Formats: sequence, C-alpha cells, structure tokens
Amino acid sequence: MKLEFITLEDLLEMIANKENFKLVEVLAKEEYEQGHIPGALSLPLDELEYLAKKKLKKTDTIVVYCASYSCQASTKAARKLLDLGYSRTLDFKGGKRWWRHAGLELET
Repeated sequence: MKLEFITLEDLLEMIANKENFKLVEVLAKEEYEQGHIPGALSLPLDELEYLAKKKLKKTDTIVVYCASYSCQASTKAARKLLDLGYSRTLDFKGGKRWWRHAGLELET
C-alpha cells in the first residue's frame, strides 16, 4: 500500500468541498487538548490500533497529522493504518505547525 502525503492546500480543499473524511491527530491526548485542528479526532499513536477499530471504518478516507514536518508520528500512524487495511489513509505532514503558520485557529 502506497503512503500518500497531502499539503495544507489539499486539506483545506477537502474541508471547503465538504468531503467526507476523518481528520485524526495522533499526538498524545494532552497535546490534543491543548489545541487541535477543528473537527479532528484524538487517536494517539500508542493507542491507534485499538481506537481505530472503535472510531474508524475501513472504507473511511482518513487524514492523519501530528505536530510538524519533523514529527514522525503521522507517517508511522499512516503506515500502521494502511497495514491494518484502512486503504484511504493520507498523511498531512505539515501538521499543527503548518495549520497555525497559515494563520488558522486551533480549537480546544
């Protein structure tokens, strides 16, 4: 299964077009609670396998993100989800840092 990265523009386009997808933050719960991209679910990387079964469907389009380009959690999460059979998983590599850099708000 091929890992696909998306840009901030791709993510904003998906949101603007009201595409049906699940946005997933894979950082620790504490980091999620300090601020996350609006509408994101919290599925920390260390609990991903367990929580994915409860919160996601194999047919969902899933966009995972973490803190920034230097953070590897979203790529690890995307690979794990692909291995588990979530074939429409995308990695928003820029994460929260890109979101804020673009002047967009996080929600708490």
